[in-house]
Amino acid sequence: MSQAAQPAAKKLNIALLGYRSNPFSGGQGVYISNVARGLALRGHHVDVISGEPYPHLAEHANIRLVKLPGLNLFAEEAPLRALRPAHLGSFTDLFEWLSMNSGGFPEPYTFGRRVYRYLSQHYRHYDLVHDNQTLSPGVQAVQGLGVPLVTTIHHPITFDRDIALANARGPGLRLLIRRWHLFLNMQTRVARRLRHIITVSENSRRDISSSFGVPAERIQVVPNGIDINTFKPRPHIRREDRLLITTASADQPLKGTQHLIPAFAAMQQQLPHLRLIFIGKPKPGGSTEQLIRRYGLAEQIEFVHGVSTDDIVNLYARATLALVPSEYEGFGLPAAEAMACGVPVIATRGGALPEVVGEAGVLVPTRNPEALAAAALALLGDPARQSALAAAGRARIGQLFSAEHAAAGLEQYYYRLLQPSSLSSGLPATAGV
Repeated sequence: MSQAAQPAAKKLNIALLGYRSNPFSGGQGVYISNVARGLALRGHHVDVISGEPYPHLAEHANIRLVKLPGLNLFAEEAPLRALRPAHLGSFTDLFEWLSMNSGGFPEPYTFGRRVYRYLSQHYRHYDLVHDNQTLSPGVQAVQGLGVPLVTTIHHPITFDRDIALANARGPGLRLLIRRWHLFLNMQTRVARRLRHIITVSENSRRDISSSFGVPAERIQVVPNGIDINTFKPRPHIRREDRLLITTASADQPLKGTQHLIPAFAAMQQQLPHLRLIFIGKPKPGGSTEQLIRRYGLAEQIEFVHGVSTDDIVNLYARATLALVPSEYEGFGLPAAEAMACGVPVIATRGGALPEVVGEAGVLVPTRNPEALAAAALALLGDPARQSALAAAGRARIGQLFSAEHAAAGLEQYYYRLLQPSSLSSGLPATAGV
């Protein structure tokens, strides 16, 4: 029997790990949900093992959510007062509380300890474990349990840190940013000792190899997948003439909002009735709100947060153009989802966005509000080009980045990995948990 045919009949039991899987902030929860659904539809059984906040998962008999709650301190109004007597006997809980309240980000480390404890009891149930960028010693130690471990690294968070530092004002804020990102030292050490790594773009493969010191040949590219049966045009909804849309974590410099707001202000001078829908939630009093006040745009910008996927698709159906102003993207889900919905996209050349958008959208330099505004104004005045880009974008996502394509790529990688010759490695299996 051939190597490809031998495992293909076997349906796998997969543990899919996410240290936090927020469905409304960032792409981690979206990735977890999409992977679980795609694998389940191919007949595999997926246990999503997640810390808080938990993902929104498809209702499918092959998908189960296993909750591993931590202290969830980011949801607490007063994290200092969140420690309870029951936590005092747990090193993991105490570490999470102390690190969070001293400006750190402990969740990857503490989730790793909790998930290792869980898997040390249940690993025999799984054919493999797939971790979503926890990169902690606890998850690395799973390699020593006798079950194969695959890790997705979307992009090295060193880019987030460096862009945040470049946009920070004052030494105090820069010190806080460095303190927050100390977990990167852990992630770098762990990444170098992992046997099987997946990333979502060729650009991320290069950057992970360079930033984390991981040989590029150890990293497999399996692009993200878009559910094109959900993210699709809705012809019954009227597309509005001067409505822009963007999706980003509003106060993260990585996402480029600091360049989008001045660009939108410049567009307003020529098209006063232009509006912007912002799928995201700004921090009260944060940098995004300050910029909006400075440019007097509060009446022209609408923020939408915590809405369903169906509502988001309806918003795309109304929009004239989608703007993706990011300084860096490991993949660029907002661009891909907008393209799948038949919305013309203008994106920067940050990170992997050129891989996703290709020639089916407009690409502009990063950190350049003038170029972003000029491209948007030109496209707003060219309905024929809007239609051409909308059709090309939809076709590109269907051909290269559909959910079915992504799930098939993961499945093939799993089967290849489970061959005995692929499981041997000289890398260390365990680490201190």
